[in-house]
Amino acid sequence: MTQVSAVDTASVPTQPARLVRYSGTAIALHWIMAALIFFSAGLGLLLDDWPKDSKLFWINIHAQVGLAVLALLIARVWWRRTHTPPPLPAEVSAFSRRASHPAHLLIYVLMLLTPLVGIVAFVWHARVFDFGLFTIDFGVKSNGAVFHPAEDIHLWLTYGLLALVGGHAVAALWHHFVSRDTVLWRMLPRSGGQ
Repeated sequence: MTQVSAVDTASVPTQPARLVRYSGTAIALHWIMAALIFFSAGLGLLLDDWPKDSKLFWINIHAQVGLAVLALLIARVWWRRTHTPPPLPAEVSAFSRRASHPAHLLIYVLMLLTPLVGIVAFVWHARVFDFGLFTIDFGVKSNGAVFHPAEDIHLWLTYGLLALVGGHAVAALWHHFVSRDTVLWRMLPRSGGQ
């Protein structure tokens, strides 16, 4: 029984003693944005299943979360430009090094375009951003020639973003459990006083 536990424990990578991490702000932005993107995408993809009497409420929540993602993306890009990320570990393969930058860049582009196109669909649907204490009404009349294609593009951009984020997560888990390097550790929140 003890031997099995030792084998099971040995298969789980442990945090390296010396580890160069992303900053706490970069880590927080990464995980908060990931949570918001999945929450917003879930709301959007379940649109047809919402009860009619609450549909406008959830569309408004979906739009507000999209605005939050956009605001956090701006903060994240600013933080990234003013704080150098840690270098990739020396043991990371040449292929991973070549693929990392364009994959991250494409994720950033889709994190920008998806909410922007969503805002176009929302506004040209003559909807109003309702923040509870105040509203923002652009006074745009409903125009199906704009919002129908914008909604379709928004949906396809969402699929693309989710596919890329899913690939990103699979790559991180590959680094952690197969390559057994420190790529994922660098973006995990600190624990145990580390």
